[in-house]
Amino acid sequence: MFQSSAANSGLTMGVEEEYQVIDPNTRKLSSQAMAIIQSRATSDDTENPIQPEMHRCQVEIATGICETLADVRTQITQSRKLVIEAAQENNSNIIAAGTHPFSSWRDQQTTDQDRYYALKETLRQTIDELIIYGCHVHVGIEDREAAVQTVNRARIYLPLLLALSANSPYWMQSATGYDSYRMEQWSRLPAAGPPPLFESYDERNAVVQQLMDYEIIDDPTKIYWDIRLSDRFPTIEFRVADVCATIDETVLQAGLCRAIAQTALSEAKANKPYPKIRTATLRAAIWQAARYGLSGKLIDFEANKPRPAKTTINALLQKVRPALEQNGDWEEVSGLLARVLEHGNGAQRQRQAYQESQSYEAVVDYLIEQTRQGI
Repeated sequence: MFQSSAANSGLTMGVEEEYQVIDPNTRKLSSQAMAIIQSRATSDDTENPIQPEMHRCQVEIATGICETLADVRTQITQSRKLVIEAAQENNSNIIAAGTHPFSSWRDQQTTDQDRYYALKETLRQTIDELIIYGCHVHVGIEDREAAVQTVNRARIYLPLLLALSANSPYWMQSATGYDSYRMEQWSRLPAAGPPPLFESYDERNAVVQQLMDYEIIDDPTKIYWDIRLSDRFPTIEFRVADVCATIDETVLQAGLCRAIAQTALSEAKANKPYPKIRTATLRAAIWQAARYGLSGKLIDFEANKPRPAKTTINALLQKVRPALEQNGDWEEVSGLLARVLEHGNGAQRQRQAYQESQSYEAVVDYLIEQTRQGI
């Protein structure tokens, strides 16, 4: 699906999004995922564009290889339209948010696949509670040594990407106090969180193999670091973001992830020094972003101090500006970023919807409209 580089516009991209399946009457999560998926199945060997996830209240889509942000926008728009129409045909709605505002995890069913049953057997209640939805951005870097060095440099921006995408303030009819409660749920997994620094691809592989030898995981795809080398594609994969409410925010994530990767790759090739932040420190910074989002401070690791979130994010924007300009993305990404900083991330907007209505059902209705915006 994804490859290493585009011919004319820097690195390629690919995006995966996970969506919630909603009962239109109760606004609760609905276990209609398989009906939605089957409604778009074909009789030939063509891969279904709508895929299952761990629970029957979830569906997933993935773009193909995208060389431009226009490609990303077109494919995400088409995918959301396809899923929404398939859901409507099966008396369901679709929303893009990191958690559901009030449905209970206890009411959800596991998808009938061996892989998911194996995860359930290993992780038990943790996986039962993991009713969460993310956005993953792949950036094509075929050279694995270069990919390791790119990840080493790009990992310090994970908190900023999370703060911009945070879209999960509610959990089981409770205001959690977090902008991304999804991240708090996700970080409990044994191979989740920010990756360590690695000197080489061999060292990275040795750590993965050790986890397998210790029987913590049984295959490399169960390394769930917030940024990782994909074992399925010649890409690095940014996995830190909540699924974004709007197509615009997904395009913003894709554009920033590519620009960060492109900048980091260029600096790695030039052997430029970079902040070698300890994993424990980076994990705490990601927690800070999950807790406060854009309303608090984020650590500017290059300036080596905490600064207001907007200041830190604007510093990142200027750092990656050459890559954005090279790709023809500057105007779109800077404009989309300014809009999020002005109007708030998904979590802030969900809170505003609740304050205006005092209704979690109204928050779901708001998310339905946000998810289909631009289609």
